[in-house]
Amino acid sequence: MSRTELSNMKQPPVPLATLIGRELRNGKIEKPFVKYGQAGLAKKGEDYFLIKTDCQRVPGDSSTLFSVFAIFDGHNGMSAAIFAKENILSNVLTAIQQDISRDEWLQALPRALVVAFVKTDIEFQKKGETSGTTATFVLIDGWTVTVASVGDSRCILDTQGGVVSLLTVDHRLEENVEERERITASGGEVGRLNVFGGNEVGPLRCWPGGLCLSRSIGDTDVGEFIVPIPHVKQVKLSKAGGRLIIASDGIWDALSSEMAAKSCRGLPAELAAKMVVKEALRTRGLKDDTTCLVVDIIPSDHPVLPTIPTKKHNMLTSLLFGKKSQNSTNKSTNKLSAVGVVEELFEEGSAMLTERLGKDFPSSTNSGMFRCAVCQADQPSGDGLSMNTGSFFSPVSKPWEGPFLCTNCQKKKDAMEGKRSSRPSETA
Repeated sequence: MSRTELSNMKQPPVPLATLIGRELRNGKIEKPFVKYGQAGLAKKGEDYFLIKTDCQRVPGDSSTLFSVFAIFDGHNGMSAAIFAKENILSNVLTAIQQDISRDEWLQALPRALVVAFVKTDIEFQKKGETSGTTATFVLIDGWTVTVASVGDSRCILDTQGGVVSLLTVDHRLEENVEERERITASGGEVGRLNVFGGNEVGPLRCWPGGLCLSRSIGDTDVGEFIVPIPHVKQVKLSKAGGRLIIASDGIWDALSSEMAAKSCRGLPAELAAKMVVKEALRTRGLKDDTTCLVVDIIPSDHPVLPTIPTKKHNMLTSLLFGKKSQNSTNKSTNKLSAVGVVEELFEEGSAMLTERLGKDFPSSTNSGMFRCAVCQADQPSGDGLSMNTGSFFSPVSKPWEGPFLCTNCQKKKDAMEGKRSSRPSETA
């Protein structure tokens, strides 16, 4: 049988709940060890990171533990990076019901991360400060890894056999055609810096503001088509485990994903993070803040991530998994692509809040009030808007469609889509 015939023999999609159900029927889910290392050098002092390995889905229940690792690369000051570090996790947790099962929790995570990023951005803009930050936020629950990101701080996965895959999409205007088109369609301008004589220099930037990124948290002084809506990808590792490398652009401007992974294979996580930073400095020098987290997701019967000789993998494997994350609008809800030791569970990168929240978002509460899908504030129905109808709610005129948004969050949504301006004074 030819390779083409083999590649066409795909297994039908398997929902996440089915995968977890099989594990439960086969006995208690064996959680992996999570070991990590951190290293970095400061140039401007605007990189921040978060490491929290004792999070609980249900407060007080140790069986619901999960871990969070994140990097925030600030610009124009450090306040946005600090604010995002201190608030995104709590905003994720408040966006998900506590009385749900683990598989329901994992399925709810991608949407909750979108809500958390947008809510954090709105809350920071109320402070009236102009700094901004990237955010690459990684949540590990058992063998399932969920990554949400805005900006150009990257997360890669190095699995057994030496297959390196991107779990994020870089939101640099220079490299992302789709984002350039979205910004210009929303009323922004994209171009290089003009110097005396009309010559253009440097990377592509968004004007007003001159930001090189198309997505970030903060940046109040830049047009709101620079959105905080993250690219989200969720994968499930096999029991062989894998290594995550999460780093700011001080690393990725010096090293490719493959170079970073290769530079630290065979080393424990703590030494691996230092080696990646050392290799980046050797290649490019210290030109920017440089921060790296290495996280090993290890089978419980292995004290360190086992090293297996690199296996040859065909181009189909790379296209199905490694290349797939380049498409920032690709959606794969309840769809798996089994590639090597990784099950792809979800990926979505649309910058449209309507698409990211969907129509099945719970909106009503037991008190008869309506809860805003973003800020979680309870309001009478007449004080808000349906995201998908765009009109004031009237129980007589038409049925309710989609998640409820309070007036302030509706203004934010419209501003991100270029429909109107939204400033801290309006959302306060």
